[in-house]
Parts: sequence; structure tokens; C-alpha cells
Amino acid sequence: MLILSLDTSSVSASCALVEDGKTVAAGFLNAKITHSATLMPMIENLFSVSGRKISDVNMFAATSGPGSFTGVRIGASILLGLAFGKNVPCVGVSALQTTAYPFDNEIYCGKIICPVMDARRGQFYNALFKDGKRLTPDRALSAEELSKELKNYGDPVIICGDGYELAEKLMPDIPLITPPAQLLYPTAANAARLALKIYESAEDKSIFTDFAFKPVYLRPSQAERNLQQ
Repeated sequence: MLILSLDTSSVSASCALVEDGKTVAAGFLNAKITHSATLMPMIENLFSVSGRKISDVNMFAATSGPGSFTGVRIGASILLGLAFGKNVPCVGVSALQTTAYPFDNEIYCGKIICPVMDARRGQFYNALFKDGKRLTPDRALSAEELSKELKNYGDPVIICGDGYELAEKLMPDIPLITPPAQLLYPTAANAARLALKIYESAEDKSIFTDFAFKPVYLRPSQAERNLQQ
């Protein structure tokens, strides 16, 4: 199965073609350029260098959030546009779970994996994982709330995600271990691997249609909060 996968949930953007768990081609950019300007050229390059065509794709996948409101919308719009009318599965994956995915191995056995994304307003989008298992749902927490929770675990904490620098600054009393730079951000290739697991484990695979793919924001946008006020 050939999967075209996208990630636009954080400051970085990536896309990948993954076939049977192996990366065929991948692109990654962390240059502080809007994803709407970079992602389509990156996708076109994937097909150009790999010799594959969009008609070869058997599944579309993307990180559906949480993360940047604009970034998540860009990824969702591009995925839905590419998938429209092709009648192939579209699978959404948690950006936080995608960020934690590389740490599901014996090197990090027994450690708390703490992906954090800057949610602004003194909050993080966050979830906790350990030995490949989810300990919490995706949520939006203040640094104070997250710090208090991590103290209760009392285990070594591996921090990752685009909010890692802010977390180190706002939670100085927590011994946070920052992994190598190449493991800090979510990647589309890992989102594809998770998407395949989600798809294969689903009893009803008919739910993975393009119109069923929806972004996950966890909280109202700034515009919605302003309207409520």
C-alpha cells in the first residue's frame, strides 16, 4: 500500500510517500515559511523524484491536529483536495502521537515521552506516552498544570515537539531531557505508519472517507473567542 502523508501541524512541514512501512521519498522543511507556499512544491517533488504518480496512491494521511490552526487547515485542505473523487481511504493522525512515535523503542523504555506544542496564551498542546502506550488524551494545559502532573510521575521525562524550548523555560523545576534534533518534530513518514495501523485495526474501514476527515483543534480559535466576547 502506497501512502501519501502530510504534516503541517507545527512550525515544520513535511510530506512523505511510504509503502508497506518503508519511506519511498520524503521532504521536510523548517524555514519559517508559510506551509501554503511550500507544501505543494514539496509534494510535486516527491512524485518527480520517486517516479510515482498520484494515481498510485492507495491511502492519504495527515496529522489532523492539535497544533497551529492555520497549519492544520492547510494540511487538511491539501489532503482533501488531492483525495477528492479518488475513493481511497483518508486517515487522520494525532500530531502529538506522531511526535512521540520515534520513542517507542528499547532505548527509551520506561521513560515518559512528553510531546509539547506551543498553544499560545501560556498553554501547551500535550499528551503523555510511555513504552508506546498513551497515558493521557490530547489536551491543552498550562505549563503549571503540566509541571504538576509530571512531578507526580517521578520518571525521566523526554520532551519533544516545537514547544520544547518554551517548556524548558517555563518548567525549570522538571528534569527534562531533550532528544537529538532529528527527533524533535513530527514527520509525515511517521504519520503514515500510524495511519496504516489505525486503518488496519478498524473494524469498519468505510469510515475513512475524504469527507470524514476533520481537523482537531481542542479549543476555539482566536477569532471564535473574540466573537464570543
